[in-house]
Amino acid sequence: MSRLLIDEYPLMVIPSLAVKIGVNESIFLQQIHYWLMRSPHVFEEKKWIYNSYIDWQKQFPFWSLSTIRRTIHSLEKQGYIVSANWNRSKMDKTKWYRIDYEKLEELHDNRLSLFDLPPAQIEQSKESEWTKEVTCLNKPIPEITTETTTEKNTIPFADVIDYLNSQTHSTYKSNSKKTKQLIQARWKEGYSLDDFKKVVDLKASEWLKDPYWSKYLRPETLFGPKFESYLNQKPNKKAFQEEEFNLDD
Repeated sequence: MSRLLIDEYPLMVIPSLAVKIGVNESIFLQQIHYWLMRSPHVFEEKKWIYNSYIDWQKQFPFWSLSTIRRTIHSLEKQGYIVSANWNRSKMDKTKWYRIDYEKLEELHDNRLSLFDLPPAQIEQSKESEWTKEVTCLNKPIPEITTETTTEKNTIPFADVIDYLNSQTHSTYKSNSKKTKQLIQARWKEGYSLDDFKKVVDLKASEWLKDPYWSKYLRPETLFGPKFESYLNQKPNKKAFQEEEFNLDD
C-alpha cells in the first residue's frame, strides 16, 4: 500500500463550498471550524482562535506564506471569517479569528440543490453548468500585471499614494504603471491599506528629517521586496546601512 494514501490525518473540503468561495478558502475555513469547536477562548460571547502565519503554515505545509495570507485576506473580504486582536499586549500582533456562521448559513440557504429541481430541469441545469465550465476553460488567462475590473475597484492605489504624499510632502502619481505594479504585488500577497500606511509612517518617522535618506521615501523603496521587513520593523531608530537598499534611481 502506498504511504501517500490516507496514512495521516486528512484535511477536508466540501465540494459545494469550494465552488462558492474557492478551494483554498474552503480548506482553510474547515480547519478554523475544527479548532473553534475545541477552543476555550470566548470574547463577546463568541469562540475565537489565534495563530501566526508561520504557525498556520505548519498545518498547511504545501502552501507558501503568501498563499496563506491571500487565503485569509480573501475569507475576511468575503466576510466568512472575522479577525481581531485580543492579545493582552497591543504590541503583540498575532491575529485572532472566528467564523461568521450566520453569513455562512446565508450561503447555504441561497444554494439551490439539483435534488430540489424537477427531473426535466435537472438535465437542463447540468447542461448549463457544463457550458459554463467549457466557456471558462476557453478563456485566456490574464497576465499578472493586467488590471481587471475587480482589482481596479478593490486595490486602493489612490488611497495608498495620497497617504504617502500627505506624510512625506510628495507628489507621486497613483496612475504610474510602475507604482501600481508595486502596490498590486503587495496587495496580492495579502497586505491591507493599513499595512501600507504603517510602512509609510514607520519609514517617514525614520527618514523624513534626514537630508540623505529622505529621498528613499518613494514607492520603489517602500513598496518593493523589503515591504514585509519594513512592516515588522520596531518603531525605534536604527543606524542606516546602504546595503539594505537599492540605491539606483
